[in-house]
Amino acid sequence: MNDLSTFEIPTEILDEIQHNIQHIIENFDIPDANKLDVIKKINFMYTQTKQMSVTDPLTGLFNRRHFESEFEREFKRAKRYNNNLSVAIIDIDFFKKINDTYGHLCGDYILKEAAYIINENFRQTDYMFRYGGEEFVIILTETPFENAHIPLDRLRKKVENHKFIYNNEQINLTISIGFSSDKDFETTFDMFDSADKALYKAKNEGRNKVRGNNDD
Repeated sequence: MNDLSTFEIPTEILDEIQHNIQHIIENFDIPDANKLDVIKKINFMYTQTKQMSVTDPLTGLFNRRHFESEFEREFKRAKRYNNNLSVAIIDIDFFKKINDTYGHLCGDYILKEAAYIINENFRQTDYMFRYGGEEFVIILTETPFENAHIPLDRLRKKVENHKFIYNNEQINLTISIGFSSDKDFETTFDMFDSADKALYKAKNEGRNKVRGNNDD
């Protein structure tokens, strides 16, 4: 049986459903005032459903599927207008140990708290996503390599210094970050893979570090 809580409806299907329902209601044999009221309610429900389809229910950040579509869109825009673009992958260090030591409810608390810090750390023009598990992704629009490192390292320090309190016990937490910034990637896969390799470099160098694809 499918888990309906994790079922995601593509936004283009939601758009088609909303358009069809509105067309059906407009042809109902009821007073126009009633039609408008029903259409307003359906539009409200549609907006809520559409938002849920692109949002991670635990953290409130955008989900992985939305990342893939937004990354493709921003990548093409950067190519077209010769803009800078950066993408960063964030991994919570030793997250499995936290789950094993304190339980999965504590793990959920850590993810939500980390997501809040991430969301507060970047501009409104940037995009924050929960990619999966303990990984997050940031799209930094119009941001070259030398500028991307600054907010990412600021985030790393904020997480390191944040007091994560669960059941009256403080949990020390760090993150590792890998990012790529370049106009020469041919595909989003190449750019994301470069950031992923930078993340592994950060983890292999001892974690709690920020590494970019252009770092020596």
